[in-house]
Amino acid sequence: MEKEKAEKKQIVTSSTGKRNFINLKIDFEYYFCKCMLCTVSKLKKNKTLKRLIYCLTFFNLFTTTASFAYKNLLKTDTVAEKRFKLKTIVVDAGHGGRRVGAAGSFSLEKDVTLAIAFKLQKAIQQEMNDIKVVMTRTDGEDVDWQKRSDIANENKGNLFISIHCNSLPDKYTTVRGKRTRVADRSGKGVLLLVYGFHRTKEEEKAIRENLMDEKDSKEMDSGFDPTDPSSTILLNAYKNKYRKQSIRFADLVNNEFINTDGRHSNGVIEQGVLVLCHSAMPSVLVETGFINNPDDEKYLNSEEGQAEVVNSIVRAIVKYRKENE
Repeated sequence: MEKEKAEKKQIVTSSTGKRNFINLKIDFEYYFCKCMLCTVSKLKKNKTLKRLIYCLTFFNLFTTTASFAYKNLLKTDTVAEKRFKLKTIVVDAGHGGRRVGAAGSFSLEKDVTLAIAFKLQKAIQQEMNDIKVVMTRTDGEDVDWQKRSDIANENKGNLFISIHCNSLPDKYTTVRGKRTRVADRSGKGVLLLVYGFHRTKEEEKAIRENLMDEKDSKEMDSGFDPTDPSSTILLNAYKNKYRKQSIRFADLVNNEFINTDGRHSNGVIEQGVLVLCHSAMPSVLVETGFINNPDDEKYLNSEEGQAEVVNSIVRAIVKYRKENE
């Protein structure tokens, strides 16, 4: 008798003294079904009523079981979605060495991108000190395009950010019958690039190689087998996920530039950039401004301008992280 009382007390009250409504629901369902079955056993002549009670009893049991199964499924899915952790960000300073990139009236792209990249590395580490930041270039020397992707993949990056400066080519005009080349300084503002569909095969190769090297990946414990349909499905899943995340992160950065800094934007567009396609992770190239535009060049070389660019990217990273973790 005492044992039965103790068990009932345990059902009604949790260890914290609060009512455990889930256990109360189970207890109620149990006694409801028990009463129904007892009633049925006493009914001998009314077969229709007996059938109705049987139906109600089993329907009650089914809905209860299905409800708990659905809650457990939701819980499992939520855990699965939150397995992603932003651990490593790769920052790529565009150009270097003899590949100076675009040129302004007093500055070169390779120098501006390196200055912004260093500031971005420092800002990320200050804002999110649990994230590792890998630099593809740390001095004035050039790094091959493929090597930049290799550095990102070898360090198992979760996000690749390539910093660049934009520029418009010279235009030609005819004056008094003579064709003359004139600098086009009309370009202004930011531009975000993600890899284009026409280079997805190259990205597939990078992802496949990265997955094969990932020894602790549960999905690929036995290595990637191109003849296995499940491996192909997994590869496509990664490819689609990285593409969606690339576009999403680019949108977040673009919105920060527009809404916070008040800068003109040329949008988020697709382009077959090798360094993006060969990086097996969400990847975005940020054109921080038109260096051959006098106003943009002055802005990109100023401490204030570089700080605004960096802070906008960092805010976008924080939002991106919250959405995915």
